[in-house]
Amino acid sequence: MKTLGIYVQVPFCQTKCTYCNFHTGVVSSARFAPYVSCVCEEIAGRRGLYESAGIALPAGLADAAVDTIYIGGGTPSLLDAAHLRRIVDAVRENFAAELTEVTLEADPETVTEEKAAAWVAAGINRVSFGVQSFCDEELKAAGRMHRRADVYRAAAILRGAEIANISFDLIAGLPKQTRASWGESLDSLAELAPEHVSVYLLEVDEGSKLGAELLRGGKRYSAVDVPGDDEMAEFYETACLVLDVAGYRHYEISNWAKAGFASRHNLKYWRREPYLGFGAGAHSFSGTERWANAHDAAGYVNAVTAGRLPVEQHEKLTSESALEEELFLGLRQLEGIDVARIEREYGVSLGGRFEPLAVAGLIEREGSLVRLAPGRVSVSNEVFVELMK
Repeated sequence: MKTLGIYVQVPFCQTKCTYCNFHTGVVSSARFAPYVSCVCEEIAGRRGLYESAGIALPAGLADAAVDTIYIGGGTPSLLDAAHLRRIVDAVRENFAAELTEVTLEADPETVTEEKAAAWVAAGINRVSFGVQSFCDEELKAAGRMHRRADVYRAAAILRGAEIANISFDLIAGLPKQTRASWGESLDSLAELAPEHVSVYLLEVDEGSKLGAELLRGGKRYSAVDVPGDDEMAEFYETACLVLDVAGYRHYEISNWAKAGFASRHNLKYWRREPYLGFGAGAHSFSGTERWANAHDAAGYVNAVTAGRLPVEQHEKLTSESALEEELFLGLRQLEGIDVARIEREYGVSLGGRFEPLAVAGLIEREGSLVRLAPGRVSVSNEVFVELMK
């Protein structure tokens, strides 16, 4: 039976971090309940909303068995536990739900014993923490609300609530980060031993305050204290080594997991399995089409209240674009891609694309499997650029 992932976007935060390029906002908590109501309306009325927006789901997909839910943001842990229960219940009531993994993104300072117990009661069994760093100086420079002690306190609360699947995010390249402080963050992470780890390199673009400042050569937001590209690459390689020793399997470019704890929901993205997104800015993929809701939360609420789906992007995939996704997303996974399967399904021959990369030592082949070469993961973007030429 085909399974389906559900993503719910909660675009609200307590503050805007300097490095954040997401479409999120700081709003009054009075706006939470109306927003959640509209998300639940979108879930329940998806067939009519999709039809009016010109989105054609493959037969049975709208009612496929849902096995994963991911509530992301933003900071969805700001919502009342009752709001989160409403969202999970809406999925259960409107889909054939066979839930194995229900993830909530949370900031450490928002966690309380009461919330954790209510999350578990609502069916949430996985929490993804935006830790980013264990160095208070780095957290302050990045505009984060929590501190190192909050991470330890929150992790203990979740363990006490018997949440046995916790993920930590770290960012390599934050302002004021050094080799020593990065090592301390990795050591602290290993001490708390979450089941899953994500490590991201700092993104520099106009979409964040820090990124824009770096691009214009300014000094605000501690831009002068951002490590260089070579240092960031070194930090990433250090993370690879430390996490390997700590017993984590590197299964995707930015993700590591202990045995059995790879993110089931996020694997759907990289394997091009279908998922439906609900809420402002949420993305969806049916297997043949991709679409995304408009990012503005107020506009989203107004549209859904009026019986419309505020679709901002809608793309029907061509065979060529689908093939490029197979290659790009597939090679993000450390196990690689099955070239024989892709050639069979798409009616193409790919040998010529991989040969120059193999000669350059950027990829390795094992039968019909192709994967990034060991030690070349940190230059994966260069591999992808060459592959798509």
